[in-house]
Amino acid sequence: MDRTDLELVLAIKDAGSLTQAATRLRLSAPVVTKRLAALESALGLKLFFRTTRRINPTAEGDVLCERAVGLLAQFAQTEEALRDHVREPAGPIRLAATFGFGRIWLGPAIARFQALHTAVRVELQLTEKLPDLGADGYDGAVWLWAPGASRVSQWSARKLAANERVLVAAPSYLKKRPAPLTLAELGQHECLVVRESDDPTYTWQLSRARDKKASAVHVQGSLSCNSGELVRDWCLAGRGIMLRSLWDIAPQIASGALVRVLPSYAMRDADIQWLAPFRAQTPRRVRLLSDFLYQEFHGAPWAVKIKSQGR
Repeated sequence: MDRTDLELVLAIKDAGSLTQAATRLRLSAPVVTKRLAALESALGLKLFFRTTRRINPTAEGDVLCERAVGLLAQFAQTEEALRDHVREPAGPIRLAATFGFGRIWLGPAIARFQALHTAVRVELQLTEKLPDLGADGYDGAVWLWAPGASRVSQWSARKLAANERVLVAAPSYLKKRPAPLTLAELGQHECLVVRESDDPTYTWQLSRARDKKASAVHVQGSLSCNSGELVRDWCLAGRGIMLRSLWDIAPQIASGALVRVLPSYAMRDADIQWLAPFRAQTPRRVRLLSDFLYQEFHGAPWAVKIKSQGR
């Protein structure tokens, strides 16, 4: 049994007549009759029974027709995938990302991707709130995503790079106050907080690499802001200790403008992830972008900027 046999039985079922099926298939009625008889003989099954007005599938014919729909769809998808493989990718990609990572790392990478695939148009939306990707018409998002976060079941996720949030302070702050040696001491320091809600209490979930569970540390400080960039400026000015992603502060750590505090601890919820809505078939241009970003980021290029400081 081959593809033409599947097309034959579906045409007969849909038409309800050998003559009409022959017309749809652009064959003569005797050829359709002969091919159906040969197929039934090869299978040892009766696939259709005739009445004076119509030809109807038997129970076995119904099973075959049902399977034929899926098999023919797979044939079509395979052919389209092969054609897509040799075609130059073209068309739009709608992508979301956070302002900081989007501007510093993702934007330049996307420009390099588009230079390689000039028929692709990338629309990058920088936002601090993760959109509903499917409902809002996005092909994907590059996001700091915690495993197990809500709505993950609605999307596919791919880790692009390892990343963590680390504790840092300026040397000028550490001259005024010795660096904390324990998490308990951290709670007594001036901590600079990126405010993500109106909650007046701030908790950092910190752990060492070997820890199975993070420790909740309640921190306090005189300065907080909803802008991570401004909090970073305060930290550089020696106003306190902050918790910030490595991708953002790698140059300052490398130059010595910021120093790791409690370097064995980090907040391990900030890996860079590719998120995409579930779809039956992802366009090749989107797959190519996901693969390109993985190649760009999987080695955590920001890490090479950091001088070894030991843990």
